Amino acid sequence: MPRYDRVIANGMIVDGTRAPRYRGDIAIKDGRIAKIGRIDPADAAEVIDATGLIVAPGFIDLHTHYDAQVFWDPYCTLSSWHGITSVVIGNCGFGFAPVRPELRERSMLSMTRVEAIPLASMQAGMPWDWVTFPEFLDSVERTPKAVNILPYVPVGPMLIWVLGFEDAKAGRRPTDAEHAELRRLLHEAMDAGGCGWSAQRMLPEGPAAVQRDFDGSPMPTDVMHDDTCRVLAQVLRERNEGFMQMLMISGNNRRDQAFYEEMAEISGRPMIMNVVQAFDHRPDIHRRVLEWLRSCRERGIRVVGQGLTTDAGFSFTFENWNLFDDSEAWREATVGTLEERKAKLGDPARRQALKDQMPATATGPLPGIVITGPKLEKNKQWLDHTLALVAEKTGRHPVDVMLDMAVEENLETEFFAAPPNGSIEYLKEIVDDPYVLFGVSDGGAHTKFLTAGRYPTETLCKVVREHRMITLEEAHWRLSALPAQVAGFRDRGTLVEGAPADIVVYDFEDLAVLPDEIVHDLPGGEWRRIQRARGYRWILVNGEVTIRDDRQTQRHPGLLLRHGGAAPAGAHPGARERVAA
Repeated sequence: MPRYDRVIANGMIVDGTRAPRYRGDIAIKDGRIAKIGRIDPADAAEVIDATGLIVAPGFIDLHTHYDAQVFWDPYCTLSSWHGITSVVIGNCGFGFAPVRPELRERSMLSMTRVEAIPLASMQAGMPWDWVTFPEFLDSVERTPKAVNILPYVPVGPMLIWVLGFEDAKAGRRPTDAEHAELRRLLHEAMDAGGCGWSAQRMLPEGPAAVQRDFDGSPMPTDVMHDDTCRVLAQVLRERNEGFMQMLMISGNNRRDQAFYEEMAEISGRPMIMNVVQAFDHRPDIHRRVLEWLRSCRERGIRVVGQGLTTDAGFSFTFENWNLFDDSEAWREATVGTLEERKAKLGDPARRQALKDQMPATATGPLPGIVITGPKLEKNKQWLDHTLALVAEKTGRHPVDVMLDMAVEENLETEFFAAPPNGSIEYLKEIVDDPYVLFGVSDGGAHTKFLTAGRYPTETLCKVVREHRMITLEEAHWRLSALPAQVAGFRDRGTLVEGAPADIVVYDFEDLAVLPDEIVHDLPGGEWRRIQRARGYRWILVNGEVTIRDDRQTQRHPGLLLRHGGAAPAGAHPGARERVAA
């Protein structure tokens, strides 16, 4: 009888601890790493020959929106294709529990713009066999999974549950009794296995007021009272567990920075600040954020920045585009039905305001947008032209070029907006900070125009192999161990004896991000944009092979990591006392 379920033999082990790489074998038994060193292949039921390959801990993605997709896609793709073995859901305060049955449709509608998840897919793919957050976790646990899921408790649904929909959307300050109920709900959710809370605080005015509800209005957490955040932070302090994630107007805004610090100080727990991003035309922005984060570390304040380290751009049409919402004129013109949007975008009376408010927050200057998918034959002469170039050749304004073509083609014209963070020099400045988390994949969101779930593969190919900004040892610590430590993943993120066997085995020289594709694989007949990976020979989750030679094995060993993965539901020592009270 073999001693081990499988052995990964003769690989180059980069264990995620920052220790130097070494050649060795890893034995796996019952989903965990049983031994590391030199192991007799005869002791294993299966041998994985990793000669010439890198063996490293599976990657951990702290910023995803797979709350819906996990119910129809056990692999949570794109993430799992790129070596991610654990994801955090419930980011930005968005989620589907607690939700009363009569508000289910409205909660799905809220995700169609802010995270651009197709409504038809949610309607067809979500079981809705829950009402409360603990029931939601039970549903996720029952669902087959090829990755591990760690859940935030999103604040938005709790606000609606306690205040009512209209008052939550209006930003009414909760009464003392309502704050007490919010506290109770957070305790209940964390007793059941939630690992902290999340909120988006994009105030409805200002230079970055994007990420809106389907009708263009702010999300409930955007307008929530600061005191509510303080109450929720106090819950984490009382429990001495959990972590927080907030997306605010700008990490460069001193008011926002002070609020991040206050939440970390009240709770005594890690606060993940989203997002550290370089803008090629304004390097002072990310430099000031990095300096502030260093200052937090020096003062012992637990604020950790998550960096946008991918250069994935946006391929989009005006059928579903939402990242111009920082402009009131553009936001107003891009909400409503398809016919309403066509009418507004084609309305000459609106054009001057759209020209005056040309957006640049999410995508860089509008004239640099490229026409990548004209539909009509007469427009194909402009394929791969920038709006600025077509404007110059035709004597028109770039906004007229873009919108005339989009309206003429039933809003199906495809455009490409390059990211505003293309500078290698500025990327290196972010990467050089050893405590900036990699990621912000937004996995499961923006399905028709963003493929940032590729970031781990891109990091290894671009940051390590091509530009040699950091070593493999540093890269694997940043991709696995650091996020695991910040987010309370118990025992994961490193390859050490006794740890869960979440492992990637890949060909460093052959690793690549493949070209984007459009696939029609979503429920409700919907499509999405994807990018696959090449070079992952084996990916293991809890000791089972989920991907072999870049292809899914259709195995589902993923777990719901209640309390970070160690304690069963209801095991928090204060749970019984609170219920009794």
